[in-house]
Amino acid sequence: MDGVPATPDTAYRIGSITKTLTAIGVLQQVAAGRIALDDPVGRVLTELPPDIGAVSVRALLVHGSGLLAEPTGPWWERSPGRTWDQLVPQLRRNDALIGRFHYSNTGFAILGELTARVSSRPWWDVVRDDVLAPLGMRATTYDAGPGSAPGLAVHPGADLLHAEPAHDSAAMAPAGQLWSTVGDLARLGMFLAAGDPAVLDDTMRRRMQVPALVDDVPGQPWSRSYGFGLDVTAPSGGRYVGHGGSMPGFVGALRVDVDRGLGVAVLANSTAGFGSELPHRLIDTLASADPTSGVTPWETADDENADLAGRWHWGPRPYLLRALPSGGLELRPEGAAGRGSRFVPAGQDTWTGVDEYFAGERLRAHRRREQSAYLDLATFRFTRAPYDPDCDIPGGTDPAGWY
Repeated sequence: MDGVPATPDTAYRIGSITKTLTAIGVLQQVAAGRIALDDPVGRVLTELPPDIGAVSVRALLVHGSGLLAEPTGPWWERSPGRTWDQLVPQLRRNDALIGRFHYSNTGFAILGELTARVSSRPWWDVVRDDVLAPLGMRATTYDAGPGSAPGLAVHPGADLLHAEPAHDSAAMAPAGQLWSTVGDLARLGMFLAAGDPAVLDDTMRRRMQVPALVDDVPGQPWSRSYGFGLDVTAPSGGRYVGHGGSMPGFVGALRVDVDRGLGVAVLANSTAGFGSELPHRLIDTLASADPTSGVTPWETADDENADLAGRWHWGPRPYLLRALPSGGLELRPEGAAGRGSRFVPAGQDTWTGVDEYFAGERLRAHRRREQSAYLDLATFRFTRAPYDPDCDIPGGTDPAGWY
């Protein structure tokens, strides 16, 4: 059918990708000390029923609160939005779902209202001014603007279209209201991959991407989990973060391979989706077509710690250490799976693990001075040569050496 050609500036409704922006706004309030992840939301939203008020901020961010997905009443995505006072009596919780992954649009509506209360600003103002503006996402808006794509349903068995409504979601807006472009979503993807201290510090950004609950679909292998407002998927061993979104007439996805520094944003004005695997396939295609595209945002070595880069040994097992920008380090087994982590500076010659096995553990570098250099990591010794006799190795080394 004929229509107006889409351009990179065409805006589409992004649906639940809005949840990632809502989550960032919530975590900004946590970072500012206005709320804590384990606070019950009823401490601020006192009008909530006791069972819902007892839910923690953390549980809402990871869809583990037991709240049901939708409010009672008419189909909220296709109906004029309800106010917060109207929404509260339409919230429901099921004890059997507590601690399990159960996707909840109403949970993110609560997070949006919580953000508004503790910041003394409307949810949209927080997202617009504190998230979108520093990221340069100027084309992301609350409502459709001039030239936005129309919402359409495509008949499954004929070349026919059906116009879809687009209402203001009001109190449900933090779950799926916003409009954006592929260019703006690419900026969000860059933040997920490389960070921006004007939005969140790197420690909190990384916490967003830690799988908290697994989406356990009977009869299917685990591939999807959820962090703080983010899908974390591993369909074939790779790790992708991002979010999908749909509203009547629209579907979209943002996926980022943080390790490879690659991402893709896809938007379409069709109610029916394009499948969860398409973004992953596009990233793999990009990586294979452009060998330089796999250079991660932290590939450049930091000169101050360049002397630490290279091969180290945990006993006889070789590891590789990379010096990252901003003084960070990354330690990985050489040529095989095993324990590894990234580390952030925590003092002179000292770093703290931020992910995987050594998360929270201290790494201290003893540089080459009066004795051979070694790394002290969570009581383990890493040496340049396997069991270097000149290093301080607990238990000592065999005086006969290697034989």
